[in-house]
Amino acid sequence: MNNQWTLQNYIQLLESERFVASTIFSLKTSLAATLISLVIGLLLTRYFYTFLERNTPRLMVWLPMLFPHFVWGYMVILVLSETGVVSQMLQAAGWISSSSEFPVWTRDSQGIGIIITYVWKEVPFVILMLLPVYSSIKSEYHDLVKTLGGNRWHRFKTVEWPHILPVFIETFLIVFSFTLAAYEVPALLGTTFPEMLSVLSYDWFYGSSWDDRPLAFAAMVLLSLGVILLTAAAYLFLNKKRWKAMRGRST
Repeated sequence: MNNQWTLQNYIQLLESERFVASTIFSLKTSLAATLISLVIGLLLTRYFYTFLERNTPRLMVWLPMLFPHFVWGYMVILVLSETGVVSQMLQAAGWISSSSEFPVWTRDSQGIGIIITYVWKEVPFVILMLLPVYSSIKSEYHDLVKTLGGNRWHRFKTVEWPHILPVFIETFLIVFSFTLAAYEVPALLGTTFPEMLSVLSYDWFYGSSWDDRPLAFAAMVLLSLGVILLTAAAYLFLNKKRWKAMRGRST
């Protein structure tokens, strides 16, 4: 057995059509789920943060975070599958004649079921991250922009965005990294091809062929390096913004 470090497994990995397809599918699905969660979470926080500061509404919004992701995955299957609750209701209403006419939203090649599950689960987390920021923004800042003739967009751009940008990027990194590497939801709602990287690595590691195990390790190493590089880029970007702000204050 050769115990020396080698790049052969990484070369073989990059030449694998299955790995390339899985990588593209994983990035597309994770990015879509993350951006949709951020946009919905931002809009809900921005327009309802005064309402969400109350205990009861805040607890209702954060309730989904108490349940594991696979629970919400099963909920999506029960509600949105071809034989799920929504399909049965549409058939009962006479809008569709059979379950085969219902759109394929679970175990589909586009990852729609995976995206819906993550959005359903991650929007409360986005609100959790952004709510303290919006609560700390003083109303006098909005009044000043309004006095100077600014509209809603100007208030968001000049007052809110500088405050939420660091937390927004941090939340993006957390949600994107998790959805990219998580296993339960893609295993429940994904297809056999293309599959998420986590599912592919699991199949390679626990598959019948021992020769595929090094590929599983190599895939996870590349995934980890990608997340580290993305985090480093975000860190440098935020530090650059802080440095410019500090220079502006000193001058």
